[in-house]
Formats: sequence, structure tokens, C-alpha cells
Amino acid sequence: MTVQNIETIATVGAGLIGSQVARLAARAGYKVVVSNSRGPETLADLVEELGPDARAATAAEAAAAGDLVVVTVPLHRYREVPVEPLAGKIVIDTNNYYPQRDGQIDELDSGRDTSAGLLQKHLPESHVVKGFNHIRAAELTTDGSPAGTPGRRALAIAGDDEAAKATVSALFDEFGFDAVDLGSLADSWRIQPGTPGYGPRDDADQLRTHLDEAVREG
Repeated sequence: MTVQNIETIATVGAGLIGSQVARLAARAGYKVVVSNSRGPETLADLVEELGPDARAATAAEAAAAGDLVVVTVPLHRYREVPVEPLAGKIVIDTNNYYPQRDGQIDELDSGRDTSAGLLQKHLPESHVVKGFNHIRAAELTTDGSPAGTPGRRALAIAGDDEAAKATVSALFDEFGFDAVDLGSLADSWRIQPGTPGYGPRDDADQLRTHLDEAVREG
């Protein structure tokens, strides 16, 4: 059973997180389109693994094909994400800010913005939802469990569009995780690297506690 109105899930980026999300989507019965910066031909092995309902494409093609699109690229490359094909679509943002990789970004160092906020500004007509950013990639396909399982792992989401967050919450549930809504994109710093909720295997109550304990630097 798939989430209503979502038939194809696409990824812009097919690294550790992107490939794992693609596996989750294929396992759940979605059509999958994956892309990376090196070209579709470099994704042949992943596509073969994902099965007959998966294909590789360019980033622009994947963005156009997906009913829901997961952007999972290094933060310093977020301006390369196609804009027009993502207009009106739900975009899950997995990006984290690592200054040693991304360079210093003043808006983030000063606390004036969040990494998801930067992507939303780049994609003004899209509905950006922060998600998948505080779990180790390998655990995406191993830590899911059916709804109602005691201690079921929870993942945080943040976004400015309530309908988009509801869709992503339903998708997370289908993938085996409880979703905890922490608020708007401006609040998404509560689950950035270095905060209490970043990394631990929390259930929903534990994650809420960790989100409440977060202290913003900058």
C-alpha cells in the first residue's frame, strides 16, 4: 500500500542516504527514479538491485518524474538542485551542515537560517520538509518496524506546509518509523548535527525530549 497521490519517488543524489531511501521506496512498491552528479550510467548496479520499477536519470529528469522528491546532496551544492521541475512538489531535505565539508555559511553560523531554510529559498514553489537527516544511512533499511511496535524508532520532520508534513509522516510510517513533527523549517535546527536528537535510536517520546533539550549555537 502506497501513500495517496504518490506513485513515483525520485532522488536527487544517490549516495549513502539517497540509495537507502530508494531501497525503502522500492520495497514499499513505489516506482523509483535515482540520479546523481556523475550520470545515470554510474547507477546501473543500484537500479538492477532495486528492480524493474526503478530507473536512473539526470537530476532534472528525476526531479520532473517524481511525485515526491528526496534531495540528498552535500549542502554546499544545494544551489545545483533543479528548481522548475520541483515546483509544487513535496521535497524531503536530508541535508546537514558540516563546515569542514561545506565551508562556512554565515546564515547558518549566525543562526539566522537553517539548512532546510536555505533549500526552501532556492525552491520557492516547492514544499520542503526536513527529514531523514539524523539517522545513520545503514539504519534506514534495518531499524523500521510495524506501527504499534513498542519502542518503534522515530524520525523528526519539520516544514512550513502542514499537508506536505502529513504526507511525509504517512510515508515514514509506511517505511517503518514514527514521525515526530518538531515545527517549521525555522525550528529544524533542533535536529541538526550536535543536538541531542541527532543520531540516537529514539522512540517518539525520547525524540521529543531530545528536541526539547536542544540548544542553538550562534
